[in-house]
Amino acid sequence: MKQFLYKSLLLLGVVYGTACNKMLNTQPTQSIDQTVALNTSSDVLVALTGAYADMGVENAYGGLTFVAPDLLGNFAELNWSGTYQGMTQIYNKTIPIDNNFTTQNWLTSYKAINDVNNVLSALNVVTADKKASVEGQAKFIRGSLYFDLVRLFARAWNDGDPTANDGVPLVLTPTGGITDANKVSRNKVSEVYAQVISDLTDAESLLPATNGFYANKAAASAMLARVYLQKGDYPNAAAAANRAITTATANGFALTNTYAAAFPAPYPPAAVANTSEDLFAMQVTPTSGFNTFNEYYSPYSRGDIQINQAHLNLYEPGDARLGLFYNSGGSIYTAKFDNVYGNVHIIRLAEMYLTRAEANFRMGTQVGDSPVNDINKIRQRVNLLPYTAGTLTLAAILKERKLELAFEGFTLHDVKRTQGTVGNLNYNSSKLVFPIPKREIIVNPNLTQNAGY
Repeated sequence: MKQFLYKSLLLLGVVYGTACNKMLNTQPTQSIDQTVALNTSSDVLVALTGAYADMGVENAYGGLTFVAPDLLGNFAELNWSGTYQGMTQIYNKTIPIDNNFTTQNWLTSYKAINDVNNVLSALNVVTADKKASVEGQAKFIRGSLYFDLVRLFARAWNDGDPTANDGVPLVLTPTGGITDANKVSRNKVSEVYAQVISDLTDAESLLPATNGFYANKAAASAMLARVYLQKGDYPNAAAAANRAITTATANGFALTNTYAAAFPAPYPPAAVANTSEDLFAMQVTPTSGFNTFNEYYSPYSRGDIQINQAHLNLYEPGDARLGLFYNSGGSIYTAKFDNVYGNVHIIRLAEMYLTRAEANFRMGTQVGDSPVNDINKIRQRVNLLPYTAGTLTLAAILKERKLELAFEGFTLHDVKRTQGTVGNLNYNSSKLVFPIPKREIIVNPNLTQNAGY
């Protein structure tokens, strides 16, 4: 396996921009000396905890990885009224190569990847009873981050030839010193997807069924289902979603009784534990963690994103999901993210029922259950009449998915995989792909820039 080393990792510039200035501010540091830093099992466990923390910062799985593509994939259903120039550029589909938000997302994601590469390099010192779980968690983090990097910074799987299209650089070992030999090229989209599937498959086999708020077996199965659905690999998507549902429900996970209960938001703000349907969530407390969804979607925070009537018009009368919208100061907001200390929902069980339903419907199969039963589980919770097998259509399944998972980071990716449009932009428009950050192109002439930039 080639060892890739990217400039953002060479500098180890961790971008922790504040919620106020959001500006790129990196400081070069030396890489970790493995012989000193990770000598014991306890050292590795601490490093793994650090990897979760870096994964969950605001510029990555703290929310930006999902909020930014939702803005980019929106045409008329959301309104951006914020003053951050970088987010305005994303909303307007006019992203420059030095956009600070896309740059931060790249750097932060690669920082977390380097964290887990350090962990994986030191598995030999981990005690036997913890080794499988540590490896599984590390590979879950790496596979998940690479999946989102390649979806954001490269052409979609179904946009041309994934074996020819440039993806993102695969960095699979800890970073070392800066040399010309480490200025590497981008891997192909197909190579990145192969690594993602390899990591997540290993994670699924290694992780325990329950693991507190850390990654577990069902989370790995669910992320695999997400990857396969993005590829249009429906047999594997249905199978992985079914494994996620089976494992999760056998170990105490379940849809919350109401849709609102999946997004607990007490006021005044207080810390909230994972719900029964959170297969994986980033933890937020009054002393640590960050919820970018709350920052942008809630008027209790910045409230930069409002909901337009065009979105509300999509719901059927009586849909309980309409109860999570409210008027504040003359604008409509979603109540999904009103708790500043609410955990960031990354994978909900509801998504797996929707994925299994769609994949089965497209294939004409019933892996785990019939598509109509899976869809009706979602509809029953929000007080809607059930479909029959004869009335259920693919369009109905996709609409149910859109409304159930609204504002959770699926908009752009679903437009791309279903070959839809964003306003007058086709799914394969270069304007719907993040640019490779300018700073990376400057330091590494072997990198190619995306079309249109």
